[in-house]
Amino acid sequence: MIVRRFSVAVLAATLAVGACKGDPPPPPPPAPPMANQDSLQAYRDSVAQAEADARAAAARVAAERAEEAARTRAMAAARATLEAKVLFDYDVATIRSDQEALLRQKADILRASPTVQLRIAGHADERGSTEYNLALGNRRAAVIRDFLIGFGLAESRFSIVSFGEQQPAMTGSGEAAWAQNRRGEFQITAGANAINAGN
Repeated sequence: MIVRRFSVAVLAATLAVGACKGDPPPPPPPAPPMANQDSLQAYRDSVAQAEADARAAAARVAAERAEEAARTRAMAAARATLEAKVLFDYDVATIRSDQEALLRQKADILRASPTVQLRIAGHADERGSTEYNLALGNRRAAVIRDFLIGFGLAESRFSIVSFGEQQPAMTGSGEAAWAQNRRGEFQITAGANAINAGN
């Protein structure tokens, strides 16, 4: 009986020791092969190229926006030049020398903008009769048109009208007001969205 118990105890101890021993731990993984290192470098290169492409695309978009903003500013400036009034001396319908530069700028813009058409309105100050001032306004509008036609622009691009003294730019009697009322005004009647800045 004692022998049997001893045998059972030895057998149990042997089994316990065998169970604790277990399998040996797995060996460490091998160093990654060269192909995997090449793949990692290719991935890094791909990411760097994608970032460079994104920066280049953003720079192109920024340049396009800046160019469009410059075009918009140039178009607004050209439109303002086309619409700027021309002043006249008292009781005459001849182009003043200090107004010629403005009319030349208008001609440059009109040459570069072939679809633009203008209405030229002649005005006078309050002195003189209504009939006289209407005729004077008409002569002023016609002399502006003829000046522009002299730069090779088609007469069909212009229409003229006279308001005489009926639409003063500045109210009041006196030279300060009269000087602003003796004028030619310009209205774009066609091609407003196709204005080019000119030369």
